[in-house]
Amino acid sequence: MRSTPPPASRHPGGRPATPRTRRSLQVSPDGARLLRCGQGGRCRECGNRIEWYPRGTGPQRRPVRLHPHELPAARVPASCRWHVSSGAAYPAGDGSHWCRLPQAAVCPARDAAPVPGELAGLRRSLAVNTRRMIDAGAFTPPPTPAQGPVPGNGVQACRPARPIVRLLYVHYLAARPVDDIQCVAQTRRRQRCTNHLLSGGALPGTWTLLPATPRSGQLALPAAVMAVYDLAGIPYAEQLRWRAQRCLQHAAIPTAADLAVADWEPFGPLHHHEHVHARLPTRVRRPGPAGQAQTAVRP
Repeated sequence: MRSTPPPASRHPGGRPATPRTRRSLQVSPDGARLLRCGQGGRCRECGNRIEWYPRGTGPQRRPVRLHPHELPAARVPASCRWHVSSGAAYPAGDGSHWCRLPQAAVCPARDAAPVPGELAGLRRSLAVNTRRMIDAGAFTPPPTPAQGPVPGNGVQACRPARPIVRLLYVHYLAARPVDDIQCVAQTRRRQRCTNHLLSGGALPGTWTLLPATPRSGQLALPAAVMAVYDLAGIPYAEQLRWRAQRCLQHAAIPTAADLAVADWEPFGPLHHHEHVHARLPTRVRRPGPAGQAQTAVRP
């Protein structure tokens, strides 16, 4: 007896049913306001938990990092009160007895201005938690940039904490050093990818000095040139990968979901003047495999 294959699935009307393809969810900067919760993460300066929210005001909707818990509004100064509505953060109170607090106001790794006693206690508890994570090896604080001349050569070390990147002929301000920019894609274990954009043999950019002259009618900057990590010389597909903030592995998988928002911030010469460096990153000497000295550019 010959077995017959099962009939193809059909709709009640008789037409064959077409299989549905699975599509992964991706975070879009324009549609992030529809999210009902913030993107969790950790402060890169102190290691404590934070939540990223897009700003509800302003043309660029730059993300802001907030303390993950609500606080009584009476304990928070009016200038530090934030509230979240429809997945976006607004720099003001919403009239309730609770509000959100920016992480920068209580970050123990920052030399902030004196805060009220209630917030000072929260900052001390965060400092204790940072110390516990450092002692347990769960967090490594970022290196402190060298101040003053370097012994031996008299040249000041330069490693911008937030470098200016030229990408698709547009200047952006990165949230961290170039070699520390992390992929935003989600792995199969539903965790953020730990690869960096420069890992896996990716094509690097070049450091160059570009004019820092603002637009006409604006005030002049103290520096005439600024150090920029220029990616305009690499292929167009590679620049798209940098703008999407994906590593080489996840750039080849466009259906992979995004677990975080790409933290590129459009650069404004007057608004971000404190991040303008008038000299290129210093060149450091490191021993080669055969004892020969190799020259490397420290971004």
